[in-house]
Amino acid sequence: MLKIHNHHISKFSILVVSTDFLLLLFAYFIGIQLRFADFQVLSPDFLENSTGALIFALTMMFSMAVMGMYLSNLSRSINITLFRLMPSSALCFGLLILIFYLFPQTYLGRGSLLIIMTLAFFEILAFRFILYTWFNSSILKPRTLVLGAGKNANELFYPNDHHSEYQQPRIVGFIQYPGEDRHVPVSLVITEKQSLYSLAQKYKADEIIIAPQERRGGYFPIQELLECKMHGIRVIDIATFFERERGYIRMDSLYPSWLVFGGGFDQSLLRSLIKRGFDVLASIILLLATLPVMLITALLILLEDGFPIFYRQERVGKNGETFMVLKFRSMFKNAEKDKKPQWAASDDPRITKIGNFIRKLRIDELPQIVNVLKNEMSFVGPRPERPYFVDMLTAQVPYYNVRHSLKPGITGWAQVRYPYGSSIEDAIEKLQYDLYYVRNHSLFLDLVILILTVEVVLLRKGSR
Repeated sequence: MLKIHNHHISKFSILVVSTDFLLLLFAYFIGIQLRFADFQVLSPDFLENSTGALIFALTMMFSMAVMGMYLSNLSRSINITLFRLMPSSALCFGLLILIFYLFPQTYLGRGSLLIIMTLAFFEILAFRFILYTWFNSSILKPRTLVLGAGKNANELFYPNDHHSEYQQPRIVGFIQYPGEDRHVPVSLVITEKQSLYSLAQKYKADEIIIAPQERRGGYFPIQELLECKMHGIRVIDIATFFERERGYIRMDSLYPSWLVFGGGFDQSLLRSLIKRGFDVLASIILLLATLPVMLITALLILLEDGFPIFYRQERVGKNGETFMVLKFRSMFKNAEKDKKPQWAASDDPRITKIGNFIRKLRIDELPQIVNVLKNEMSFVGPRPERPYFVDMLTAQVPYYNVRHSLKPGITGWAQVRYPYGSSIEDAIEKLQYDLYYVRNHSLFLDLVILILTVEVVLLRKGSR
């Protein structure tokens, strides 16, 4: 795992990204040579094309990232790859045309661009086919011993789960605690009575994951774990594993001391200034880019159901302070008159025709740019909830109030990693992603979330 500003990037993702970059550069240079039948590798024209090659490679990789082609849980299917690669190519083509218009000096002829994009398309497709057919991703993972064989340890073993194999550890064995109930396959339980370091040497383990069923009291081999660590074997707990591999902090493996002593939660003045500057810049750019869309939306709402066009609703922000969030009205007037607040559901009869459309494309959220400019919200952060739901969830869900240590956002890590939530169970799942963001937020992670948000909007994921 590579860690960039507290955000973990898998070795597999690094392999895919770096290979794609090289393939796209190769496609650009070969495409130019084919177009002009000039194969002088060190010719001046060849060297001058380096800037164009870089622009093309980065634009194509951005388009692929927007379509989710670098997600660790993407299905290992050539059909899924083809389904995402085609719109990625179309988006790349559109972005390149825009770049050529804004920066004429980067212009590339239509013939050259067609050859380059065709080469790139088939290179990426062939690479993914080879990768999915013959490459064993487990060789990039450390060999792992798991200390524990109970329910927590079983969470690491997903032979039939929805989690991608890239997110599963390369387990060489489970070491059962004395008196612990076994919830893992018996074939993987190590029964030899040796020290942890001896077992780690025998099974060539690079890492030990501590996953006890119960922490308090009983057996805990602290000296043996220290010996392993002193000999270069990495020792982590199960909460750290989930954070590193799956991008969330799992509630049922979390304990207060891990949050207190585990680092993260950067609230420094520098980080606050960087985040505020990013919020203002991103909000102004989005406002200018979407102003025509918002004007048309306002007109359509007015024609269908009259005034008001906007909807103001009380939400809980940073440190539990409330503010009025601004959205385009997507429901009929008085949708909750004389009723208690309720989550939106699929096919909600309260939603207007225009409201249904703008919700699917997240257009109804655009007026929240005003909240960001007023410093009530951030561009990226946990989504703000209504006080009614916050009171209910705080009483039932441990650590729920931790998400209020940051300003809420228009988009967030939970929004791009988990579908729309409409229950207590969904709120707990989304909180696990919010806790990850609160603990590890950075400018890099904000940029990753913005790229993934484009995919959510284009593919209409999780809209209600």
